[in-house]
Amino acid sequence: MESKLVLYNTLSRRKEEFEPLVEGRVGMYVCGPTVYGDPHLGHARPAVTFDLLFRYLKALGYKVRYVRNITDVGHLEHDADEGEDKIAKKARLEQLEPMEVAHYYTERYHRAMDALNVESPSIEPCASGHIIEQIEFVKRILEAGFAYESNGSIYFDVEKYNRKYHYGCLSGRNLEDIVTNTRELDGQSDKHHSYDFALWKKASPEHIMRWPSPWSDGFPGWHMECSAMSTRYLGERFDIHGGGMDLMFPHHECEIAQSTAALGHDSARYWVHNNMITINGQKMGKSLGNFITLEELFTGSHRLLAQAYSPMTIRFFVLQAHYRSTLDFSNEALQAAEKGLDRLMKGIETLGKIRPSAVSTVSPDELEERCRTAMDDDLNSPMVISALFDWVRTINQLADGTQTITAEDLEKLRRTFRLYAFDILGLRDEKAAGTASGRDYVTPLVEMLLDIRQGAKSSKDWATSDRIRDGLTAAGIRVKDRKDGSDWELE
Repeated sequence: MESKLVLYNTLSRRKEEFEPLVEGRVGMYVCGPTVYGDPHLGHARPAVTFDLLFRYLKALGYKVRYVRNITDVGHLEHDADEGEDKIAKKARLEQLEPMEVAHYYTERYHRAMDALNVESPSIEPCASGHIIEQIEFVKRILEAGFAYESNGSIYFDVEKYNRKYHYGCLSGRNLEDIVTNTRELDGQSDKHHSYDFALWKKASPEHIMRWPSPWSDGFPGWHMECSAMSTRYLGERFDIHGGGMDLMFPHHECEIAQSTAALGHDSARYWVHNNMITINGQKMGKSLGNFITLEELFTGSHRLLAQAYSPMTIRFFVLQAHYRSTLDFSNEALQAAEKGLDRLMKGIETLGKIRPSAVSTVSPDELEERCRTAMDDDLNSPMVISALFDWVRTINQLADGTQTITAEDLEKLRRTFRLYAFDILGLRDEKAAGTASGRDYVTPLVEMLLDIRQGAKSSKDWATSDRIRDGLTAAGIRVKDRKDGSDWELE
């Protein structure tokens, strides 16, 4: 596929043509979940967004190493350096080992991702499995003079770093603003300043998760895992770092500072951020208690849900908005997505039944060009969907004979729909998949009845023809008469 992919780089605040460090290869790191609760709708958005990017890069012919981490230690309650570890707190409340909690919710996350047809990353490292790498990274920052020890904990010296580099280059903040908006702790903290952040925390006596280090028995700071693991698997420089916009500050800002302090340069060339899913205009998240889990969406069991929504409806709902725009939850929006997805899948089903003609009155190249141009423009999935919908109308015209298409163009059209709807957007026909999972008794019976009906029509036995059609309609099967026969679909 010939292409010039352009991505919005948060670091430069502009769209840039994507050029990998190594021709034909892409290294991509994306922040994954902190596994202390069930995945919710807010987790679906980055998962689907970076699955879309992963799929498109592969469609362009790149060999992609996609690393998505699992945070199973070090993420404290307040996303900073205060409170309990989120997983340790859950373990204490449920009287479990922390790794029982982490394993249970990691498995739940994977099952939800499978349901959403999100492909597995190339590597999925856990923070707890890379303590040695994180300790070594802390040592490098200390040796460079950008960190200090305080009562067994190691903190990053933001002020000293900012004298040489720019702390705030990603989020657009400057240290003066951060100082103004940060409350000093009047000697109650081991930090020199409240805006300094932990690289290594000494564990209190009651803290469950701890490892030995040169400074204390403790655990790494939340930000450290991503600097250490991205470098471990992608090298000191790699192509793309992704994550949710809510991670931009402080998490990603701290990552850049850590990597630059240790290596002398930032690691990622392109920083890509998806926007949030909101509910009543407020970010959806566990900490705010306003989230809807994916399982609740799939079963319709949450009080805010009017019905259950299938995994592909959720995926389509996410893809209908550009990844950098906010996406507000509502039953109306999900129901519209459900109808849109059904319309698209029925169009693809009809495409499979079209018979070729001697000449084409349509050009499938136009669809391919529209879809490729949209994807190249910062992964504009809504425009891809719009192009596919336009061509569903054309497919219906081909089916009723008002347009014609040659065998060669028909195969090209089918190939383009498969590529963009299934391979790149990652959709799947859930009805067809359900049929394939077990024996299909409906199809042969319906086809047999339609054959009988076609014979009745040929004999001008309109009473029998109408009786079969009306009986199928009553059973929830819609019959569509064509010039050369009939098609059918479940209501």
